[in-house]
Order: sequence, then C-alpha cells, then structure tokens
Amino acid sequence: MSAIGAVSSCSCVCSGVWLLKPGMQKMSSFGLHTAARCAAKHYYEVLVLGGGAGGIAMSARMKRKVGAENVAVVEPSKTHYYQPLWTLVGGGAKQLADSARPMGSVMPKGVEWIKSQVTALDPDKNCVWLENDIKVSYKYLIIALGISLHYEKIKGLPEGFNYPKIGSNYSVQTVEKTWRALQDFKEGNAIFTFPNTPVKCAGAPQKIMYLSDAYLRKTGKRSKANIMFNTSLGVIFGVKKYADALLEVIKDRNIAVNYKRSLIEVRADKQEAVFENLDSPGVTEVYQYEMLHVTPPMGPPAVLINSPVSDESGWVDVDKETLQHKKYPNVFGIGDCTNLPTSKTAAAVAAQSGVLDKTISLVMKNEMPVKKYDGYTSCPLVTSYDKVILAEFDYNAQPLETFPIDQSKERTTMYHMKADMMPLLYWNALLK
Repeated sequence: MSAIGAVSSCSCVCSGVWLLKPGMQKMSSFGLHTAARCAAKHYYEVLVLGGGAGGIAMSARMKRKVGAENVAVVEPSKTHYYQPLWTLVGGGAKQLADSARPMGSVMPKGVEWIKSQVTALDPDKNCVWLENDIKVSYKYLIIALGISLHYEKIKGLPEGFNYPKIGSNYSVQTVEKTWRALQDFKEGNAIFTFPNTPVKCAGAPQKIMYLSDAYLRKTGKRSKANIMFNTSLGVIFGVKKYADALLEVIKDRNIAVNYKRSLIEVRADKQEAVFENLDSPGVTEVYQYEMLHVTPPMGPPAVLINSPVSDESGWVDVDKETLQHKKYPNVFGIGDCTNLPTSKTAAAVAAQSGVLDKTISLVMKNEMPVKKYDGYTSCPLVTSYDKVILAEFDYNAQPLETFPIDQSKERTTMYHMKADMMPLLYWNALLK
C-alpha cells in the first residue's frame, strides 16, 4: 500500500500452510524485467492487473505458458509488501522493513511491468485503459486488484492517526503506530475493532489483541488494562471449531467481547471511540480509550465499481470453482477483488493460483475448465508471542486441515511456521 486507503493488490494479512500442499511449490527464476510508465506494446497475450500476491503469482505462471514477452503486469506501486507479517510488526515482534521488497525484485524476469494505474476495463473490446488515456489490449485478462481500505468512512479518520494512542495493522503508514500505542499504554481501555464490511483476513483484527494482552502481561500492566473486542459480527470467528477455541482463550485472558458494535467515529483529540449498536440502528455508545486498534471498512477498488466485470457490489464476478469470469470467458479473477465466498487471505490466493493456472491452460486449448477450487483458505490465529491456532477451512466453513493433529490447539510450532517459515515460502515459492 502506498497510501492510507489505497488498494492492496492481493497481498493479504493472513497466511497459512498453502505452500506445503502438493502442487504449490513450483519455482522459477526472477531477475531483470522490463519496466515502463507506459506499456511497451499495445497488446499482450496475457495482461495481469495488480502486483500483489495474486498478480505476481499468476504472472510467473503465465510467463511459463506463453513466454515473458507476452505477459504484462499493471502495478503503480514501487514496493511489494508481505502483509501477513504486519500483525507481528504491530506487536513489536518484527520490523516493517522485514515485510518489504522492491516491486522490481518480485516481478518475473522479462515480464513487462507497466507502472501505471488502471482507470477502466472494457471486456467487450478486450482492452483496459490506463492513466493518460493509454489503451492496452489483451487476449486473456487476469484481475488481481486486491481490496481497498476506507479509513475515511470512519468520521475523524485518517487524520486521527496524527494523534498518539491509535494505530492500525492494515496500512503501511499506521502499523508502526500500533506498536507505539502498545508501548505507551499506561492505564485504561485497549479497544480492538472489526468493521461492518468484508475484510481481508478476518482473524487479523483479534490477533493484535492477543499480542497486546501478552505484552501487557509481560510488562506488568495487564491489571491496569481493560481489553475489549468491539466487533460488527455476531460471532468471534466464522468456523465453529476455531471459534470455540478462541472463546476459551478470551475467557482465560479476561477479554471483553462486544458483538454487533461498529466503529463510526474517532475523536482522537479526546481519545474517544464512537460505536453504533447494529442491533439498534442509530443508537451509539462512546468509549474512552488508552489504546485503539482500527480495522478499517473495506471494499472493492474504485475502478471495479460499476464495471462490466463486477457484480452489483463491485467484486469481480467469477465462477467460484474455476475462477473464470461468469460472462467473459477470457477474463479471470483471483484473490481479494473477487466475489469468491471465502476468507480473503494469502493462503486462499495460493490455493486459487493452482486452480486458475489449470483453468487458463484449458481455456487456451478451447477446452472446458475442470479443476475445482473448494474455497480453501487459512488463517494462523496468533494468540501470543509464541502460540498460534492454525485455522484452515473451506467454502462451507468446515475445517480443511493439513496436519494430523488438532489444529484448534495453541501451538508453538505453528507460531514459528507463521513467523519464520511462511515468509520464506512466500518470497521464494508462491511468487515464483
């Protein structure tokens, strides 16, 4: 993300064990690539929109199919972030720099990197429009534009981040503010929010809460803290097996949960947060805070709203099993920008990339797609500085676990996988 509220191109805040699964370890060489403000050509066999996890993973796969010179990626950002690490950055366990790489270093060698913004999609004419009225045509289009953050939909934000005591692990500009707010905590309410919109990684808003609890215990401040999770949802987590485990953690840590509470205003100068009671629309509650972690409302990128490729809510309208567009057979979607009914995570992107690779291969041969995506997604629920509950599940919110153990238990091994192994696999396998 280059700015608060900017689009995150499928570099989600969750990761999982996706690269340990069969068929997800393909590697290729990365290196020098072509980069330009404008497209070097006006036509590409495969055009990829977005340089996040989904866009880079698919451009690498498409390079192997049609050759680097026939693939282009449209992405304006200069930096690629491994956002799953931001939970640990906000909790002081990792440095922000650990999550960043120059965009050029993750682009597949030889693939055209168009440093521009998409302004319109015209799938009926097989083209897109970029800044400065530049038109680029394609034979196949992969949309991987991620999800947009909307701090501005909360009154008092984003300007409220100029004050202390408030942070957010969802933006590169605000994640380090979370750690400062935690370090500066003295006494009072530590409030963690969950918005009334789709989000990327539904577990992330509460992971930082558990890390904060652990930090305050370690520093002897926990007795002076009232930790609360104010969530717009009516449940703590969407999969019962893991929800039950999290409720036990919450009970053991003496954390308060207020359901159906949506953050609508931050009065940062007064350290006040205003929530709407979703069970009683229009009824608000004001909370004083000593620390506030904001998970912003999110939505589809602006370019997709009212686009021919999108559904009525603005998400790319794809078949949930093949990831092929429902109307345009040469258009495909992956990751956070799609209307796939599963949790928006990097783990989901990894699983989707294998399916989409097979789908496109068959479409290129004028054959029907047969590979089916089951909705697999994963969220390592960090519950302390050395513990993780590894949630893995499918479209039906049923556990779809990798290991022959009870993954609803807090485990140190899963923490080390989250903190140390998954970043290595992300940079060296998924993106290649």
